[in-house]
Amino acid sequence: MGKKASLALVETKSLRNLPIVIKFPLIYPDVYVGMMCTAKKCGIRFQPPAIILIYENEIKGKIRQRIMPVRNFSKFSDCTRAAEQLKNNPRHKGYLEQVPLRQLEKLFSVLRGYLSGQTLAETMEQIRRETTIDPEEDLNKLDDKELAKRKSIMDELFEKNQKKKDDPNFVYDIEVEFPQDEQLQSCGWDTESADEF
Repeated sequence: MGKKASLALVETKSLRNLPIVIKFPLIYPDVYVGMMCTAKKCGIRFQPPAIILIYENEIKGKIRQRIMPVRNFSKFSDCTRAAEQLKNNPRHKGYLEQVPLRQLEKLFSVLRGYLSGQTLAETMEQIRRETTIDPEEDLNKLDDKELAKRKSIMDELFEKNQKKKDDPNFVYDIEVEFPQDEQLQSCGWDTESADEF
């Protein structure tokens, strides 16, 4: 049977009574079972380069491992673009739905550091510097790509620290009184504007 077993053949007649053969793959339930998974861990392998995902099959309840080879990636490659391509790859898309794009970018950054000859500690320090926001940095001087990167880091940090209604420590209306050890200093602009009105 070989390859013919995996294809279904349908013969139809066209308007001129010529036979038309349409080939399409048979749909097996196993294909859909593989897509219903919960990601547990995601890591990287250096030789040969691959992203490794440990996931749980929701229907069968088994822990599985998926190895996704990284091809055409060098020390000069763009990690964001590589992460987006892997996440949008039709073969891996169903498995990587729950893995954040930022995590895949970090894994590709570790791989790029390895290919550049950096140690793991140097690479992790570089990633830490790239993913933290310096409050003294002037964001007006950044180009659009760097600014978008900083904004996404800030959004991620906000989402992580945000208290939601479903959180157990959520309080709807919090009133806080701040201690006033020092005398409040008034500013010149607020007293002048009150006289004008």
